[in-house]
Amino acid sequence: MSDPSSPPQPRGAASPEAPGTEASPPEPHGAEPSPARPQFGEYATPEEQRARIREPAPWQLEQTPVTPVMTDAPGPTDSAPAAPVERRTRPVDRIATFALLAYGLVNVVSSVPAFLDYGAYAETMLAVMGVDAQISDPSGGRAWAIASVLVLTIGWCATVAVSWWSVRRGRLTWWIPLSAGILFTFVSGVLMAVPLMSDPTVWKALVESVGG
Repeated sequence: MSDPSSPPQPRGAASPEAPGTEASPPEPHGAEPSPARPQFGEYATPEEQRARIREPAPWQLEQTPVTPVMTDAPGPTDSAPAAPVERRTRPVDRIATFALLAYGLVNVVSSVPAFLDYGAYAETMLAVMGVDAQISDPSGGRAWAIASVLVLTIGWCATVAVSWWSVRRGRLTWWIPLSAGILFTFVSGVLMAVPLMSDPTVWKALVESVGG
């Protein structure tokens, strides 16, 4: 039964809501009703849970600061161009070098006819050593004379090449033709002495002159 003291409610009017509940706003006419989210104390259906999972949480929207990765700085690939080396000018050294090379050339040119005439060369050498003897076969020493001439010629050409290379770089060069001249002259002299030392007559006379 209704309370006779309460005023009558008009027909069609909404009944008052219980205290502690909030009235939901009326939905517009013709709009589809949106799915109601579960209130506090209610359980969400699996469909509602999946729908809520698709929505990112506020803490997921915050971007995590990315720590920059430090890499080793690339070293210099192209080295700085080296400063040009100052070449020293040695006028005295150049004059001495060219003078020694010129003397060596004169020595080679003058030695060619003297060495090839081995008979006259042998007589001259025996007279200088004070040995009274003659070589038995002067023509046998011609091959040694040709070898000696080749040593002098090739040695002089190699000395010129090395000396020019050293002069172009500003280095001390005078000792190169001097040392080369002594070396190749000694080698050619040994080659020219082989036929004399191999001749029995000359060798016997040389031993007698030394022992006598």
